[in-house]
Amino acid sequence: VFAVYSTFCQRAYDQVIHDTCIQENSVILCLDRAGLVEDGWTHHGLFDIAYLRCVPNTVLMAPRDAEEFVRMFHLAMEQTSLVPAIRYPKANIPSLPPSKDPVLRIGKAEVLRRGEGIALFAYGAMVDESWRAAETLDREGISVTVVNARFAKPLDEGILRDLSRDHHTLVTLEEHALMGGFGSAVVEKLADLDIPFSRVLRLGVPDRFQTFGARERVLLDLGLDANGIAETVRRHASALPIQG
Repeated sequence: VFAVYSTFCQRAYDQVIHDTCIQENSVILCLDRAGLVEDGWTHHGLFDIAYLRCVPNTVLMAPRDAEEFVRMFHLAMEQTSLVPAIRYPKANIPSLPPSKDPVLRIGKAEVLRRGEGIALFAYGAMVDESWRAAETLDREGISVTVVNARFAKPLDEGILRDLSRDHHTLVTLEEHALMGGFGSAVVEKLADLDIPFSRVLRLGVPDRFQTFGARERVLLDLGLDANGIAETVRRHASALPIQG
């Protein structure tokens, strides 16, 4: 088990590829500080999805809470030829409803709540923000679906097909750079499988280096907190009809 800050793993990229993935060595990458941290430019962990998902033999996962982290770690321990990477933020542990899935399987997402029209497809720490945004919107009469993606590689193709049948808009959410990240992986998969959505919105960190500041404050500035997500949904809630 290699426990390391997401940003520091960048320095070991060659070893990840040549000494771990090519040789199919049983190594688990536990990527701490994955996302935004108060230390600024050098310490934000905003690139690990992009630099790892292109490497063969990797499995990328991110837990929604502490209970799911334990389940993912046990799943990672069972792998012998794949290299699992588990990313998690420097943040308080969220309080979310217990999982109803009896078994955690590689590449399988979790639907937390069912709505219509708009689906929030959230990865890792963004699940909690999406859940709280959905609760706010529900009180306003706007019902959205919330999915805990769990995996950025491989993605749950079945969930994506299911969502496309009764949602016009898919919103991907990640605490990571938008370029090459989770949202990019979803768009690529939709294109490869010819899965239609009238609109796909990718919410994440824009293409610039982020400055210093408390994680909560930077999330707010980027519109990635629960209130910012809710506002994005309000703008698109009735923009397009549900596909038949």
